[in-house]
Amino acid sequence: MTTEISQIVYPRIEGTDVLFTAEFIEYLQAMHELFSDRVSRSRLDRQNTLEQAHSEGYNSLRIPETEANTGDWVVDPVPDELRLPGIEISGPASIPSMFINALNPGPEGERAVGYLDDDEDSSGHSFSDTVNSALNRLHAVERTLRYEDQSRGRVYELAPGKLPFFMHRERGLHLDEPEVKIGGRPVSATILSTALTLFHAGQAQIARGEGIYFYLPKLESVEEAVIYRDFFDASRDHLNFSQDAVIKAIILVESLPTVFRMENMLHGLGPYGAGLNAARWDLKASILEYVMSDPTSVWPDRFDVDIKTTEFISNIFRRLVAICLKRGAVAIGGMATALPSRDQDINRIAAESIRRDKKWEAEQGFLRGWSAHIYHMKTASDPFIEWWGTGWQPTKDMKDPKNYPINIDIPDGDITIEGTRRNVRTIIEYVEGWLNGRGAKGIDSMEGRDGKRPALMEDLATARISVGQVAQRIIHNAGARDTNETHSFSLVKRIIDSETADILNIREPVVEANEYSQLEFRYRASRKITLRWINNYTDMNFRSLGSYTKADLDKIASDPDAF
Repeated sequence: MTTEISQIVYPRIEGTDVLFTAEFIEYLQAMHELFSDRVSRSRLDRQNTLEQAHSEGYNSLRIPETEANTGDWVVDPVPDELRLPGIEISGPASIPSMFINALNPGPEGERAVGYLDDDEDSSGHSFSDTVNSALNRLHAVERTLRYEDQSRGRVYELAPGKLPFFMHRERGLHLDEPEVKIGGRPVSATILSTALTLFHAGQAQIARGEGIYFYLPKLESVEEAVIYRDFFDASRDHLNFSQDAVIKAIILVESLPTVFRMENMLHGLGPYGAGLNAARWDLKASILEYVMSDPTSVWPDRFDVDIKTTEFISNIFRRLVAICLKRGAVAIGGMATALPSRDQDINRIAAESIRRDKKWEAEQGFLRGWSAHIYHMKTASDPFIEWWGTGWQPTKDMKDPKNYPINIDIPDGDITIEGTRRNVRTIIEYVEGWLNGRGAKGIDSMEGRDGKRPALMEDLATARISVGQVAQRIIHNAGARDTNETHSFSLVKRIIDSETADILNIREPVVEANEYSQLEFRYRASRKITLRWINNYTDMNFRSLGSYTKADLDKIASDPDAF
């Protein structure tokens, strides 16, 4: 059922009667009127920037120095809790059981210091996900969030004690929410989800004396940071927030343009700027997209591109930290994605890898990182707490961004068919989960093969770089060191078919017959969507999976193969 009030149209689903009040609709319409055109222009600017980089090279992304780089400004005071070392647990905000688990203590009895409640790339990018995220956030802030899983006979409730602080991550500026229209025009997904959070959970947080904190994903320009600043300003005025109400935002550095502009963008957030986050897969994917047309910039297997040993990426992250140290902001590191296993040897392997990674981040000056699962939360948290607990202070050189110039190089490593095969399997598995309503999924890209390794909780960023890497190899007919084959559409299609068949062969014996038919249907559809997604990238069309409606994906699944 669709509800139409004045100029706004939206589906009436469970939760909209609570969220879409007359007061909220008035606020949403006001924000849409103020910002929709600016959001649209920012998308055109992005496309122009990308095309210029393809024709002139990535150095076209550099911008002239301004007062943002040369002045002695610092960010407005950052709340004490945002300066705590440790770990932030992350997960889709739309799933109440996962939301509650993330807020509760882990196996060792300790809570994370923060919770990244995500309506972006670990969520399903749907209207229902955004509605459920807004409800879960509100109920969590009010300490009333509860979920009963009748199929498993399990009740999820918040444990007593102080909760982690909330870091809300909304959908990016590149996306619309097609199911919500004002005056016949789709509403920006960012405007919708951010407005829902500020109006409901945000006002509840203010009433409790809590700050409202956001991660800002997929930004690419200073103007986009200014859009957020102006949005927060307008929302404060419209909602009559008190002068002492705190709104802070941390920019995710997950696009190549942002790498060149992060200091200017932090400055552009004005009083709301609190820090920068060092993204991984999304940043690498963005780099690939910006060098996609360059035959001299074909990357080796992504699995071997370690931020700790790939110097130009390490330098980007050290520059990020230097900017934060120089400007009084906080630097947040990346994600520990390993999932727990029944095999304790695998858990030990995962824990050793996580500890090395987080120890490196702490030593660079990062204050916290993220963990995808509570099982490894303490392992990921301890290196930050231990390092900052020594009283360590960064050196003067670490505070100067000029010591870390930006250069984009080709990482060391081999191009292999094995790497392409693992990328393909990741895409197929991820899209199957997407079609089943999940934005994050545990994936072992070498499932069924010898060796011990953890499955990883993968979100849209991992699928994105996997698509980009496969497409880049097709575009430039990259040779494979392990088999001496040349990448082509026909070779990649054979790999896609082989991996789809292998996955189904593994699943069929362990899935009930009535469930297998649905699962097989999703994997067959995933195969079609994988072909289309890769084909799009070879045409320099980097459209996000999150921009496709269910009807779009159903049509792709029924259309002839893209190649």
